[in-house]
Amino acid sequence: MSLRFDAIGGITNETGAPAPSGAKITGIFNEHVFTLKIAREFLSDEAYKSLATSIRGGKKIDRIVASQIASGIRAWAESKGVTHFTHWFQPLTGTTAEKHDSFFTLKSDGTAIEEFDGAALIQQEPDASSFPSGGLRATFEARGYTAWDPSSPPFIIEIGKGKTLCVPTIFVSYTGESLDYKAPLLKALEALNKSAVEVCNYFDKNITKVTATLGWEQEYFVIDESLVNARPDLVQCGRTVFGAAPAKGQQLEDHYFGSIPERVYAFMRDYEQEAYKLGIPLRTRHNEVAPAQFECAPIFEEVNIAVDHNTLLMDVMTRVAKRHKLVVLLHEKPFAGINGSGKHNNWSMATDTGVNLLAPGKTPKTNLMFLTFFVNTIKAVHDHADILRAAIASAPNDHRLGANEAPPAIISVFVGQYLAKVLADVESRVNTKFDEQDEAILKLDLHRSIPELMLDNTDRNRTSPFAFTGNKFEFRAVGSSANCAISMTVVNTIMADTLKKFKADVDALIEKGDKKEIAIMQVIQKYIVESKKVLFEGDGYSDEWHHEAERRGLPNLKTTPVALDAMITDKAKKLFEANGVYSHTELEARHEIELEKYIKKVQIEARIMGDLAINHILPAAIKYQNELLTNVNGLKAAGLPESAYKSQLTLVTEVSEHIQQVHDKVHEMVEARKVANNIENTRTKAIAYESQVKAKYFDDIRYHVDKLEHLVDDDMWTLPKYREMLFLR
Repeated sequence: MSLRFDAIGGITNETGAPAPSGAKITGIFNEHVFTLKIAREFLSDEAYKSLATSIRGGKKIDRIVASQIASGIRAWAESKGVTHFTHWFQPLTGTTAEKHDSFFTLKSDGTAIEEFDGAALIQQEPDASSFPSGGLRATFEARGYTAWDPSSPPFIIEIGKGKTLCVPTIFVSYTGESLDYKAPLLKALEALNKSAVEVCNYFDKNITKVTATLGWEQEYFVIDESLVNARPDLVQCGRTVFGAAPAKGQQLEDHYFGSIPERVYAFMRDYEQEAYKLGIPLRTRHNEVAPAQFECAPIFEEVNIAVDHNTLLMDVMTRVAKRHKLVVLLHEKPFAGINGSGKHNNWSMATDTGVNLLAPGKTPKTNLMFLTFFVNTIKAVHDHADILRAAIASAPNDHRLGANEAPPAIISVFVGQYLAKVLADVESRVNTKFDEQDEAILKLDLHRSIPELMLDNTDRNRTSPFAFTGNKFEFRAVGSSANCAISMTVVNTIMADTLKKFKADVDALIEKGDKKEIAIMQVIQKYIVESKKVLFEGDGYSDEWHHEAERRGLPNLKTTPVALDAMITDKAKKLFEANGVYSHTELEARHEIELEKYIKKVQIEARIMGDLAINHILPAAIKYQNELLTNVNGLKAAGLPESAYKSQLTLVTEVSEHIQQVHDKVHEMVEARKVANNIENTRTKAIAYESQVKAKYFDDIRYHVDKLEHLVDDDMWTLPKYREMLFLR
């Protein structure tokens, strides 16, 4: 019996881990987090004030005080049963990294003690030789430093019966270049804060800080562990490279918001409890559109914290699933023909006076402030659409973009019928100078029309990659396995840059004698005119939109190797350097790293396709072919006419043709891969892998394999089928 049938037989008896107890969420929330409330209990007044000031104001912590803070953190952690600590960081591998050290040490006289000093808290020196650097340093120059990020609180991760204190950190090279996702994000957030505060002060001088907020929506698939283990492609790639469509997929639309299967429900409750202990404020869980697909979403948080929490949650979900003998698939497109998974990034900005800058207000002044930030966001997306596309580019996301529910690779903005009319009203005055005698346009009564606005956005455009949804923008094109920091670094940087230019433009008009409000509206009008071609309210899936986008001059970068070029243009280098986010060297390095990552992922998939085709598919097909021939020969030997075994002969012919095609195409793909591997230039190699390996052979080989799946005797087919993986649990 094959692994496939062993797996199917075991599912009916599989119960997995028991569901967790129904603990009250408020009773366990932040249980494993060193919050300021906990700090108040374990730190001296001096240490507490220093930590609080650093978190709220971004000020550096003195090393002497850091030792006091470290001592308090250790005391708290030991009270929870912790024996080890680690600097928890997010290298450019796309996963998290950690090196555990114990509190245990020996003094010079051999005395054993528990110790965690300020130096260990603030900085460590992990070996950076095996992390991607994009050529920033040679292997023999492997120093890398992790440095504490006080704005993200330490937490305790619990794996089995072991507990480890995790200190969120940035990761930089010996010469100071960023080797992670967090360091650039923090720089982008600071750039936005500075630019946004300066613009906010046109409206309210009391605003001293602007915080970017993020609410991510994490989509994922849940498949039985034994079925996954019987699929080498899922184990190695996170997606199925072969698989015929089942009779029932998602066409009945009966899975979305449906009753959650009991086994998955137990898993959900389990990982949610782990998440609550870690301070991750999960709020929503539900069935997604595709069978076996689900989603969770939290309450909005400050971007840096939200990114850490999402990155941590992906790890928690993966580990907890094993307790239930399930596997979480975070790949953007694990199964062909049904919805893939995204991670919608709902982004906004909030002031320290409690104002959401993307929410319409109650007065002309607050309405004007909303319109300012709303239009600046559209302008930022328009001016930097290519960089936004690069931010969500990856081999897995290329499978998803433009397919089923996912937005296309063309970056456009949806604002809804009501706000589109507001923008059109402002634009219509393009040849009319605003003056103090005619300020009606400044008194847009948005507040009274909010019900209309909210109605308009209830049925929001799900084909738009960047959509306004009432009081935030939703960047829908982000892939489910991505680190949110990549897209959020870009969004906050382009917004910071656009706001800087906006302020300069407004100030120039004020210096010429225009009233402040009139100057603001003049620039808003100018930005609407300049960026209106990025606005699109229609169906992003349609062929008409692709033609229309081309007519408008919007970039349509369909593949990752080409899309990534936007990271290293002169425009991009100027943008990131001017805002202190990336140096030219760092951008070049990241471009190289992402290309290498793309090459390796496609290379692995190509190898898996070859392995499965030669070692699983063809043996099963040939075995079935031999049975058909045995049957035909037997009937022929019995003296029956050819008409008696005509259907068998037809089947033999069909199977034989597909066998030959699979064999030949796999051989050709292997040769194409060898040619690509000999290319030295990374970009040229990536393009070769995309065009000469992936685009030329993947779909073609899959077509013939999937045809064989429909023809070959089910008992002989060794790989779990879609109908089993998607519906058996």
